[in-house]
Formats: sequence, C-alpha cells, structure tokens
Amino acid sequence: MLFYSVCNRHTETRLGINDRGSIVSSKSIWGIVAALTVAALMVSPLTWAKKPAASLLSDDDAFLALRDAARSGDEDKADQLADRLQSYAIPSYVDYYRLKARLADARPEQVLNFLTRYEDSAIADRMRNDWLLTLGYTGDWKNFDEQYPLFVLNDDRQVKCYALLSRALKGQEVVPEARIVLTAPKEYGDGCIALIKTLFKSGQFSQDELLAQLRLAAETAPASVVQRLAAAGELSEATFSAALDRPNIVLARGPGIGSVSHQAFIMALGRAAKLNPGAAEGALGRAAASLNKSEQALGWAQIAYEASFKLLPEAIDYWHKAGDAPLSYAELPWRVRVALRAGDWKMVETGIAAMPEKLRAEPAWTYWFGRALQADGRIDAARIQFQSISAQTNFYGQLALEELGGKISVPPRPLAPAAEEIAQMSLNQGFRRALKFLDLNLRTEGYREWNWELRRMNERQFFAAAEFARQNNVLDRMISTSEHTRIEMDFSQRFPAPFDDLMRPAADTLGLDQAWVYGLIRQESRFILGARSYVGAQGLMQIMPGTAKFIAHKIGLESYTPSQAGEIGTNIMLGTNYLSIIYNDLDNSQVLATAAYNAGPGRPRTWRASLNNPVEGAIFAETIPFNETREYVRNVMSNATYYAALFENKSQSLKARLGVIMPKGYVASEIP
Repeated sequence: MLFYSVCNRHTETRLGINDRGSIVSSKSIWGIVAALTVAALMVSPLTWAKKPAASLLSDDDAFLALRDAARSGDEDKADQLADRLQSYAIPSYVDYYRLKARLADARPEQVLNFLTRYEDSAIADRMRNDWLLTLGYTGDWKNFDEQYPLFVLNDDRQVKCYALLSRALKGQEVVPEARIVLTAPKEYGDGCIALIKTLFKSGQFSQDELLAQLRLAAETAPASVVQRLAAAGELSEATFSAALDRPNIVLARGPGIGSVSHQAFIMALGRAAKLNPGAAEGALGRAAASLNKSEQALGWAQIAYEASFKLLPEAIDYWHKAGDAPLSYAELPWRVRVALRAGDWKMVETGIAAMPEKLRAEPAWTYWFGRALQADGRIDAARIQFQSISAQTNFYGQLALEELGGKISVPPRPLAPAAEEIAQMSLNQGFRRALKFLDLNLRTEGYREWNWELRRMNERQFFAAAEFARQNNVLDRMISTSEHTRIEMDFSQRFPAPFDDLMRPAADTLGLDQAWVYGLIRQESRFILGARSYVGAQGLMQIMPGTAKFIAHKIGLESYTPSQAGEIGTNIMLGTNYLSIIYNDLDNSQVLATAAYNAGPGRPRTWRASLNNPVEGAIFAETIPFNETREYVRNVMSNATYYAALFENKSQSLKARLGVIMPKGYVASEIP
C-alpha cells in the first residue's frame, strides 16, 4: 500500500477578493492567459531532439522544473528535462509537459497520439482542454468540432465560448446558451469576446444585449474587458473608457445625444456611485429630463447596486426606483439582499421571481423565496420550497429543515468499508498519482487525478476511497470524497476532529465552543497540516504572520519565532486565542467573530453599524458584502452545527446558533 504523510511544504492557494468581493479563479485566469499567449508560443516545429540532461538534485526537482518550463513555453528546457525523466514514476505528465511547451506548434497527429496513448485519463482530458483553447484561438474548427464532444469535464468557460462561436459561425442560433455562459466578464478571454462580436454582427445579439454586457463588465471586470467589448460592438472605446476613468466629468457633461452616449452616462453613474452614491443620485436627477424612463431605471439600478455594497439604508429606495429595469447576474442577488435587510418580503419575492432559472434554483434563493411566501401567509407553497432543499447538508438545507419543524442531526453511520475494499483503492493508479503529486506539493494536479477517479465510483467505493484517504492522512480528500455520497452519509468522514488532545484543552481553557472551532478549521484548511495561503497565512487555523506575532506577545509566549506558527500545537494555541479575543470583543457572537476571522475585526463592526434594526443571523450572513466572507460564514456555521451534533450526540439548531445581530456603533480594534 502506498502511504502518504502531509509535509510542511504544502501550499494551499487561497482565493483573493477584489473590490467587488469577487473570487479570483486561478483556473479562469490560466484559461485566459493560455488563450492570449498561444501566438507567442509559435517558435519552432515540434521535434523530440535529444539535449544534454539538466543537472538537478533529484528527479522530483527535475519534474517540478519541467512543469515550470512547460508553463513558460521554454521548449528547449522542457526537452532537456523530459529526456532526463524517461523513467520517472509518472510518465504521462512528463509527456504532457513536453508537448504543452510547444502545443501551438504541434501537428494534430502528435496531439492525437498523446490523447490515444493516455485515453480516458485525467491528463488526456487536460491536454484536450489545452488543445481546444489553441484550436479555438487559431480558428481550426474542423479539429475543434471533432474534439469538443470528447472533452469530459467541459468546465472551461473559454472552451464553451469557442464551442458556441464555432456554431454561430455556421449560422446556428446559440443565444439562449450564450446567455448562460456569458455571465462572468472577468473570465472573458478571446473566445468569449469573439463570440459576443460574432453574435452582434450576425444580428443574434441586439445593441441592448451588447450594452447589457458592457454594464455587467463595468460592475465586475477590469476596464480592459469593457474596452474590448466596446470594440467588439464597434462602439467608441474612448467614450466608455471615460465613463470608467473620469465618471464625474462625464456626469457633468450630461447624457449627450443617442443611446450609446446615454449608456455611457449610465455606466458613469455606477462608477461614480462607488465613491459617492449621493452625488450620483444628484447627477441622475439633473439628467432625468434627457433620459427616457427605461434609461432612468437603469441609472437607479447602477446606483442601487453600488449603495448595496456599502449597506446604505438608501439602497432599498434606489432599488424601488429602479423598478423593472433589466438587471445583470451581479445585480439581481443584491436587490434581494437589500430587501432582506430592510424586511421587505414583497421585494424579496419579486426579486427572486425575476431571476433566471439557474440562479433562482440555488439553495439560498429557494430558501428565501420560501420565507417570502411564508411571510405572505402562503404556508403550503412555502413548505414546497423548503422541502425541495431540506435534504441538502448545507447552510440553507439546514435552515429549510428547521422551517419544516426538524432539527439538525447526524445520520446513522453506514457499514464501514471492509479491508479488502480499502485495499482496492491502494491499487488505483489515479489515486497513487494523486498522492505522489500531493507529496510534491502539487495540489492542482493531485486533486485532478483524485477527482477523475471518483467519476467511476459508486457509493460504497466513495466510502472506501475516503477511508483510504484517512489512512494516508489526506483529510481534505477524505472530506471531499465522502461528500459525494447521497444515499448514506458517514459524518465521521465528512467532519473529522483530529488533534483532540490539543484542541479540547485549548478551547476549554478559553471558554470556546469546540464545535465552532472545528467548524472554522474545516473551512480554513480542511486539516491540511502545512497549508499556507498566498498571503502567508499558515497552518490549520491559517494565522497571518502579523496576527501570530501579536497574539504570541499578548499571551506571553516566550521566544516566539515566525516558523512556530506552522507547528500544530502552536498554531492551535495562537488561533484559538485570536478567536477568543475577537469573540469577546464582538459581544460573543459566533457570526460576527467568524466574519472577523476571515475579513478582519473592523469590517463586521462596520457591517453591523449599518443596521437600523436587529436582523436574523442568517440575513446578516447573506448580506455580507464580500463574496468569500459571506460563503465562509455560512460554511463555518453550518459545519459547527454538525460538529455539535456529533460531539453532543443530540439534535441541534442552526437558527439558534446564528442568533440575532443587534445594531451597534463601530469600535476601533487594537488587533492588526
């Protein structure tokens, strides 16, 4: 059996937050970069010439260098390193990186040879993803159309855009599918921009649809995307650039003449409202006579959207003035969130009803739609909504169950997998590759291999694979694998509680709820011992260096050094002490302290200070302006409720744990 122990070289990339609270996806960024840099990789014909072997300390080091060479398109270096690694333990990835380094130059038969040789493997599907991006970029639609149906995961937005572009160029109607794909402009690369341009030129997209894309991009994407979309529609890039870069000047000049000029003015309203919604409101009032009712409604929506992120009390009035304005995927949820804070259940209902089906079907909006129906006295209709998600083991599934009169409990543990079932997992080559990659600190590759194998498995095999992960101390894989089960669920796999000998005394000494602390760790690191975020947070509890130093000094930890923050015992000591400080400083509210642990202590105070009235903890959590923090709080509180059910062996209430958040003024914190 191949055993694996987590080492301190692990790196976990934490997702970042931009000024909209949006998650920056490394996968989407790589897709865009790959599409934009294909031309730069066209250097020389594909040959497998022998080069002198590189001199490195180990084959693993050579493999890591090969990966870097492939990413940078260094063909010569990739050849040298691949030649050295002819007997490496994972030959498919050696061949992949050698070919990837020169993919734009490769002949179709060379890529097809790779795909055939490693057919039905994770790395073959990854190569097909890469090749499809290249084929779409170069317009090789014959090969693209042959390969796209074979792309198993089909999880790359750029590839989806190229697939729709191929069909649109053949005169096919693709607008309904395009509307589903074209919802995240920050992920738009050449494929999505070309698709929009083609749809507009062919008449499938109207100018209104193009302008809606421009507004969405202005709300959620870099200015460069707005400029590219304007160019795609043969609109003035300078006009829209001015709306983004110099909105106050645009507003001072007024709307001008024509629909395009009016749309630029509306975009400038949104950009100006980021700093001062009141000033934008005044500008819209002065320009109202020059705008038709539809344009005025769009202007109010732009201001309302920005006011929503500031949690301003005026936001609800702005949304009412927006009326039936066509809203973007970004705007639709915020109209509902503002209505929740204001207790306007009618607007909650109409706002969710106006959402596209895919968005409306998310558990959050199913739950809140049920609550709106319940507030209106339509109890039976509300119960139908709650019942549709009450079996889900997530935040809103738990809340829906409680609305139906149930409590959160732990299901009976299923029959444990036999030794021979687990032994079969140790023979799985994909899992063996995954463990090797995780040992090399290559989590992306490790997760790809592991998850690829799960596609072939039934529920009993999920349990066995999760136990195999437990035996190899890869608890994050154990959790994610166990979460694939639907008929039976093993919560000892889904909610592990390692290091109890360290955690229990630490939590008890500080008066912390152990279930809550474990719920937070599960969200922070998934129990990856050496986890380190891109900003430097370390260990199980992901402590930032400055915070670790501050806490160490505060609790009198003598001779503390930064390297100690990654040690299990020290990490738990520092993390629980920090959590205790912010918990006590925030009126013993787990919701506020959880938000503070993720976003810093000052922000939850600001969010609470914006309240006019007490609100349910669930409403406070749903209206957190940062996407990452909002999801973080929901997950931690959901986790904590299940941990409490496990530890106490009795049913729990998530609603009681969330409590009520009371308004209170901002108080400066000494914690960095």
